[in-house]
Amino acid sequence: MSALTPLFDAKAKGRPLRLAAFMSGSGTNIRRLLERKSPHYEIAFIFSDVASDKCQGQNIAREYGLPYFAYDTRRFHELKGVKRTVTTPEGLAARREYDRVAARLVAAFQVDLIALGGYMSFLTLPGGVNVHPADLSLSDAGGNRLFVGDDAVYDAILAGRKELRSSTLWIDQGVDSGPLLMVSEPLPVELPAPLAELKNDDARLRELADQHQERLKERGDWVVFPLTMELIGQGRLALDQSGLAHLDGKPRPQGVRPSEI
Repeated sequence: MSALTPLFDAKAKGRPLRLAAFMSGSGTNIRRLLERKSPHYEIAFIFSDVASDKCQGQNIAREYGLPYFAYDTRRFHELKGVKRTVTTPEGLAARREYDRVAARLVAAFQVDLIALGGYMSFLTLPGGVNVHPADLSLSDAGGNRLFVGDDAVYDAILAGRKELRSSTLWIDQGVDSGPLLMVSEPLPVELPAPLAELKNDDARLRELADQHQERLKERGDWVVFPLTMELIGQGRLALDQSGLAHLDGKPRPQGVRPSEI
């Protein structure tokens, strides 16, 4: 049996899991972490890559009395004269330079891991959990995950999926490619017309995907994101050498389900 590495060794630390909350927009996922008032984790600070009123990070931080830092990624890349992408050597180098600021904050606040709650930028820092609006236990014949990236809900509906789920994952250097941690209960897909008909109206289909994604937050994101942090803070979630998640020492290749808690 492969050796297991707990994502947080609660017994050894003897204190709550310390999180840095990263966000870019409304911050509803971060709010759910705070509303849980868990004794097993705490948020040390909130960080945003958007320095404008489009991000609610400052309001949430003020409401909960937390330190808040905003470092605008668009302006950073404009001043560098580099496109905001990680698909080129120049873009990836700029992204790493940008992330060094967040890395110093993480170190200064003695953070255990980063909680990505609606953080829309690629992150080069290790040690974090992301929440994604798709069932990442699904894969194609070649073993590649289905429905990754920004259009996951739209892609799932377009593919004819009858239900949607949210997932949490341990981040790595890929796009939604890290070890799967949790998968939510399903949200039924409800369409006002046959999919074949809707495929002829892409704007309408995308509008429906956006509506489903908003509904999925309540059933999916807002449930599994805090639950994942709770399990990590309790020391119950671990990874083996292959990156497979284990709950209480038992492998969960399809991700932990809320009904198992």
